[in-house]
Amino acid sequence: MSAGVDLQNVSCDFGKFRAVDKANVSIKPGEFFSFLGPSGCGKTTILRMVSGFIDPSEGQIRIGGQDMNGIRPNKRPTALIFQNLALFPLMPVWENISFGLEVRGASKDVRRAKAEELLKLVDLHDSADKAISQLSGGQKQRVAIARALAVEPSVMLLDEPLSALDLKLRQHMRAELRAIQKRTKVTFIYITHDQGEALAMSDRVAVMSQGKIQQISTPQEIYNAPVNGFVASFVGENNIFKGKVTSIDSGRCSFETDVGAFTAALGPAVDASTIARLYVRPEYSRLQAAPAGGANSIPVTVTDISFEGNFIHVHAADRTGRHLTVETRNDGSVTLPAIGSAQYLCFDAATARVLADQGMKDPGIDE
Repeated sequence: MSAGVDLQNVSCDFGKFRAVDKANVSIKPGEFFSFLGPSGCGKTTILRMVSGFIDPSEGQIRIGGQDMNGIRPNKRPTALIFQNLALFPLMPVWENISFGLEVRGASKDVRRAKAEELLKLVDLHDSADKAISQLSGGQKQRVAIARALAVEPSVMLLDEPLSALDLKLRQHMRAELRAIQKRTKVTFIYITHDQGEALAMSDRVAVMSQGKIQQISTPQEIYNAPVNGFVASFVGENNIFKGKVTSIDSGRCSFETDVGAFTAALGPAVDASTIARLYVRPEYSRLQAAPAGGANSIPVTVTDISFEGNFIHVHAADRTGRHLTVETRNDGSVTLPAIGSAQYLCFDAATARVLADQGMKDPGIDE
């Protein structure tokens, strides 16, 4: 059985430092939900409050509709997977998995049967009697997941469990985790600073900065329609221009910068008085030998070309020296410009967004 998790105006203070500030989140039963943000943003503090290892300074946490105030970690319907996994090296795999059941007094036969069942679930059916030292990094991850599932939690809490793995294995384990979550239908709450993990696995994502939740939405919405400058800059790459809104008309605006005025979509809560920037994704940018009719155009000089397998990044600089990037697919459809050549970086108004500097450490100052 999975359970929903609700945070209502939850804050956490460490002395005078506020690690989490009035978080309001409603996680649905059976949802894969991720908290995404840089180190120190408060995401792990939220996980530890849900697990019961830290008490909120204010607000309420409910799991399955029940108020968790005063309920100890071992009495909550949660299981926590730490970054270092904390497996027992002197126990075989099956005993690691069933350790929680042993603590609860289950017989050896019951524990062994449950371990075998979970090993099949995580595709390690022939590993019950292996030593932990005989397993690869990805296999250890699966054992840690099976051990957490053995106590039949309603909510699984995962604190950056893939951060120690190499890139290929991490990408593989993303798919494994998502598949296990779908099979078990347990609510997963996942903590990560890796945008790729959050976007690939989650049903919804909460992006955090400086203890505050900036946006909660689907991965597609977070990427395609960020609500402010922090979300746009943290999730994905952007060509960014600082300036000011000079006119607004039907959801679009004219935005004056040091290299010209551009037309772009207007982000939430932005008007002429807002400290804001223009954000353009590299994949929505293109290079042309002449200005584009009906689109925004900036004279640039090509400075470098990076081949990255299925994508090619063309780097350029405008007259102020600002670094800009254009991303194109490696499918032969685009002729790459010569390094040092003069081009125009072009983008459509519909794919550019003017967003407030909300969530930035120091609004109004280029980072």
